[in-house]
Amino acid sequence: MVKISIKDDEIIISGHANYDDYGKDIVCASVSTIAITTINAIIEFDKDSINVEESVGYLKINILKHTKETDTLISNMNKLFEELELKYPKNIKIN
Repeated sequence: MVKISIKDDEIIISGHANYDDYGKDIVCASVSTIAITTINAIIEFDKDSINVEESVGYLKINILKHTKETDTLISNMNKLFEELELKYPKNIKIN
């Protein structure tokens, strides 16, 4: 299961969805795509507004500056995660 912890200044994504075999898992692919696209967009606006730590099955986003753009993109990312959780409750959990 992918677990997502959302706090004011930190988002932690960990685990694997186990929806399908590695390389075919649409839930993992969706979570990764949403997170990386959001990170890249934030960096385009202000590379100093976030810090990212990444390893296999783990991604941590620290929000260093709350700008309008950063907060909007993070909010959008969280809403997309919530939609995924509704569709795949056995594979993704937000707390």
